[in-house]
Amino acid sequence: MNDWNSTLANLVKGVGNFAKANKPVAEAFHQLELSTAEGDVLDAKTRELISLAVAVTTRCDGCISAHAVAAQKAGASKAEVAAALGTAIALNAGAAVVYSARAFDAFDQLGS
Repeated sequence: MNDWNSTLANLVKGVGNFAKANKPVAEAFHQLELSTAEGDVLDAKTRELISLAVAVTTRCDGCISAHAVAAQKAGASKAEVAAALGTAIALNAGAAVVYSARAFDAFDQLGS
C-alpha cells in the first residue's frame, strides 16, 4: 500500500513547482476548483465524496490523497466513503461491460 502522507506531500510540492513554472494554468485550474464550491446545490462533503470516487475511476493517487483529506475535513464518515467507493467500483464494472460490448461489435464488424 501507499504512504498517503508522502503522496500528499509530494503532490503539494509538485503542484507548487508546476504553479511557479506555469502560473496562468495553475491559477485557471485553481479557479475551476473554486467554482465547484459556488452555489448551494452540493455541500462540501458530497463534492468530496464524488471527487474521491472519480479519483478512483481515473486512477489518480494524488487526487485520492487530496480528496481523502478533504472528505475527512468535510465530515465524511468511513461508511460514506465506502458507499461512494462502492459506486465507483460499480461504475468501472459498468464501463467494462459497455466497452466489452463495443469490442465485441468491433470484432464482428471487422471480421466480415
